[in-house]
Amino acid sequence: MSVATAGRSAGAGRPAGDRSPGSRARGGMAGQRRRTAIVAWVFALPFLVIFAVFMLGPLLGSFAMSFTDLGVRDLRSPFAVNFIAFDNFAALFQDELFLKSILNTFFFVGVGIPLTMALGLLLAVALNSGIERFRGVFRVGFYTPVVTSIVAVAVVWRFILQDSGLLNTVLSWVGINGPDWLNDPVWAMPSIIAMGAWRNMGTLMIIFLAGLQAIPRDVYEAAEVDGAGAWRRFTGMTLPLMRPTLLLGAVLLSVGFLQVFEEPFVMTQGGPLNSTLTISYYVYNQFGYGDYSLASAAAYVLFAFIAALSAVQFRLLRSKDT
Repeated sequence: MSVATAGRSAGAGRPAGDRSPGSRARGGMAGQRRRTAIVAWVFALPFLVIFAVFMLGPLLGSFAMSFTDLGVRDLRSPFAVNFIAFDNFAALFQDELFLKSILNTFFFVGVGIPLTMALGLLLAVALNSGIERFRGVFRVGFYTPVVTSIVAVAVVWRFILQDSGLLNTVLSWVGINGPDWLNDPVWAMPSIIAMGAWRNMGTLMIIFLAGLQAIPRDVYEAAEVDGAGAWRRFTGMTLPLMRPTLLLGAVLLSVGFLQVFEEPFVMTQGGPLNSTLTISYYVYNQFGYGDYSLASAAAYVLFAFIAALSAVQFRLLRSKDT
């Protein structure tokens, strides 16, 4: 009898429902995974329902709204609106006020992000190596603006930047006649940028400090043995090793800065002469005017800018190994 015939004969005598121990074990593991997945979905179901009703639904609704002519007059019959395709988007880029808001927002982002990142990195390096005593006090002090109410911050900064405020008083001591910072079209946006950098540098300081402390000390010790100075170690070692951390800080900051709204809303109301009008403020105004479809279209233009800037940052700052 051949080996194959013997194998078939041995298998023929085994009951049809009898499985090997390995097969039963695999079946039991598969059943356990299914039960675990079912339990997980049951626990996640409340969040999924809330997310679908209060976030995903409105997002899809606003996206569909941007292709219609829905306005305040259509609230009684929101499904009787007309589909107008990309007319809202075309109207946006023909609106000088919207173009002005784009320029203002890009100016805020282009100046504010490098300034805030530089300040956050400077504070992180100082706290990581240069400041030995009261390090915890400094960390709390620099992070405090992040958790402070924007209203309280705005009141303080308005007092500092008004025509007869603290800043102009100090400048007058050295013979400088400072401008009315928040009511001057030239200086209003730089003033908002200064406030935004001051409020957000604490967040980046914490992120960058974590990145600095993750760099092994023996790397710096080897560089010191090779004769590398402090600046050479910073530019040739610290910054390259901090690329993932810098990317995280840049993306988080750009998402927040592109959506800047509270600072101009509280301090300047978009003025003077629309010099601090941002895209988010424009969206807010259009909703206030009752032009919901145009506001939705502007919001998705802002979303496209955020996605594009994040993609550029990932391209420039991603690790060389990826």
